[in-house]
Amino acid sequence: MKQDARAKISDGRGFIAALDQSGGSTPKALRLYGVEESEYSGDDEMFDAIHAMRSRIVTSPAFGGDRIVGAILFEQTMDRQIDGRASGDYLWNVKNVVPFLKVDKGLADEADGAQVMKPIPGLDELLNRAVDKGMFGTKMRSVVKIANPSGVNAVVAQQFDIGKQILGAGLVPIIEPEIDIHSPSKAEAEALLRDAIMEQSAGLGDEQVMLKLTLPEEANFYAPLVSHPNILKVVALSGGYSRDDANARLAQNNGMIASFSRALTQGLSAQQTDEEFNAALDVSIQSIYDASIT
Repeated sequence: MKQDARAKISDGRGFIAALDQSGGSTPKALRLYGVEESEYSGDDEMFDAIHAMRSRIVTSPAFGGDRIVGAILFEQTMDRQIDGRASGDYLWNVKNVVPFLKVDKGLADEADGAQVMKPIPGLDELLNRAVDKGMFGTKMRSVVKIANPSGVNAVVAQQFDIGKQILGAGLVPIIEPEIDIHSPSKAEAEALLRDAIMEQSAGLGDEQVMLKLTLPEEANFYAPLVSHPNILKVVALSGGYSRDDANARLAQNNGMIASFSRALTQGLSAQQTDEEFNAALDVSIQSIYDASIT
């Protein structure tokens, strides 16, 4: 699988679907999908509900490797089944979509205008399970709030340090140092971030990582990263932009592809018939695909 999956990510036309809402973001994702908190009780029922939503998306005829090159999963999704098959197996062998696993445990408190990741206990064991379950790579998220060199450098150094641990397990890390779209110094933070990533990437030898970045203020600002030999792919997060806004910004950035979550599921509802749901998902996927192939 590995070389075929790498080629799919590197050369395939399409985008990465982010289906990795964790415990903290799941109630909001379900509410947007039309499932209120009163309709489930406790974490087990909540995760059953979100898995039903994700399964409905992934099994839809609109969802496939012709327009989607990869999908990021929450740990519980990796451990569950879709249509009677392990989730990673279903994605790769039925849909021809490369599976990734979210591995971070959330954000630490803000310091120097940024939030690094909380410690990830048991990461080696989780990475071994990810390999066994057919994952190609991982994803982990930090956040930059303002253009503070100390904060940006701390975020990037931690991401690459853990990224090397992930590479050592035979997986490809998606490094996600998100910049808050509401940052009062967003463009300045992007300049600091680009420089820090370029510096860290120089120490990767012949290894490759992926990047998941907030759409920049200046079109093609991350072009040096898109063409960097140590970076397999640069993907974009929607970051709170509406799907139309995110797509418009993405289309201006050649070589970047989408990795949208809320923007992907925008307009989907538990109350829709399968025909309505599949039609709405098809429109969403096509619009994100079109913006990703510029």
